[in-house]
Amino acid sequence: MFSDAMNEPRELRIEWRGLSLAALEWGSEDQPRVLALHGWMDNAASFIPLASLLNGFHIIAPDFVGHGRSDHRPHSCGAHFIDWVADVLGLTEALGWGEYSILGHSMGAAIGAQTAAVAPDVVQRLVLLDGFGPLSDPADEAPARLAKALDAERRLNPAEIPPCRTVEDALKARMRSGPDLGREAARLLVERGTEPCVDGLRFRHDPRLRLPSRTRLTEDQVLAFLQGVSCPVLAIRPRGGWPVPEDIIARRLGAFSDLERLEVEGGHHVHLTHPERVADAIGGFLRPSWNH
Repeated sequence: MFSDAMNEPRELRIEWRGLSLAALEWGSEDQPRVLALHGWMDNAASFIPLASLLNGFHIIAPDFVGHGRSDHRPHSCGAHFIDWVADVLGLTEALGWGEYSILGHSMGAAIGAQTAAVAPDVVQRLVLLDGFGPLSDPADEAPARLAKALDAERRLNPAEIPPCRTVEDALKARMRSGPDLGREAARLLVERGTEPCVDGLRFRHDPRLRLPSRTRLTEDQVLAFLQGVSCPVLAIRPRGGWPVPEDIIARRLGAFSDLERLEVEGGHHVHLTHPERVADAIGGFLRPSWNH
């Protein structure tokens, strides 16, 4: 179901500021450039089914720092959401990319929207897959959030080795954290997000990803970022997607100046489990961005 021999991904590594980032690549350099950004605790393999249907594009899907096969940040550094925006800009600079489009899922959609807001000269088009900007907090909750996060960081033991699991247990764990994932979809994520150990597999994501964030933007700040996106935006909302209040989605989508909206049947990972439901719309939306 998820294999297309004519459009198999290639492994890629990008070095940036002392970090080695892993990525999957499809297509050739003379085709429209698309940066595919995965969701929290996922990895680049989440785009394999969809990219196999998006012929005619040069797609690079990185594993975010701390995810998949990419490096973790040093223990002396934090693992903060906003840092991934800098990673995206550094990654594309290292690739020698000028203009490109972003295809983002969930957390990757939030990062993509912020990147488009701060780099409007390079981001040509933006596709949001069940992601409508970063999580927000009321301003008066900031001190308590920081205190909670710092306490969790103090209690985390960075030397602790993640448990070893059988392949079956790893698949079940991944399906529990993504209830819309079947075994085949979970297997793609598990194969890229684990490493072998004596009795099976060990998840290799940075344990700091599960800690509370030190800070979040306020809702007004989120809206300011979204209002700063000047490129065309396609927002795809699966009907069984992440449970976000509709008034928040409406307010956030209303902040974009040039928006197309599409609703499809499916869950949060619809691009992974049913890529055929979104591929034509995404391909048609992204293709006009290429003017070379």
